[in-house]
Amino acid sequence: MDADELHARMLKKKLWVVFSKPAAPLEEIKRHLQKHLEHQIGLEKQGILFGAGPMSVPGAAAPSFGMIIIRADDLVSARRIMDSDPMHSSGMRTYEIFSWSLNEGRIGLTIDYSDQTFKLT
Repeated sequence: MDADELHARMLKKKLWVVFSKPAAPLEEIKRHLQKHLEHQIGLEKQGILFGAGPMSVPGAAAPSFGMIIIRADDLVSARRIMDSDPMHSSGMRTYEIFSWSLNEGRIGLTIDYSDQTFKLT
């Protein structure tokens, strides 16, 4: 199978990747953390948030930036979602948005009915 045939079979799911950077001192940012986390959980429950979390340079004392991956129809919608985040609307953090085509990868989920446990890999 050549590269064109391989690419034709791929998922090609369009998502938006957001890199969020601090724009204020850490102590000020922390005052907005609860509202930010509640906002993120709300996006998760609505099916908008694909994944999010802090990213750090190995050995750094604090996260360098945050990465947020969202589902949105277009750039305007993605910006509206990011502008509604209390961290961004308060000016505590700034962000950049990138379009991402999710092509390859795997997610694993094991569910044991007998004890109602699960494992995500």
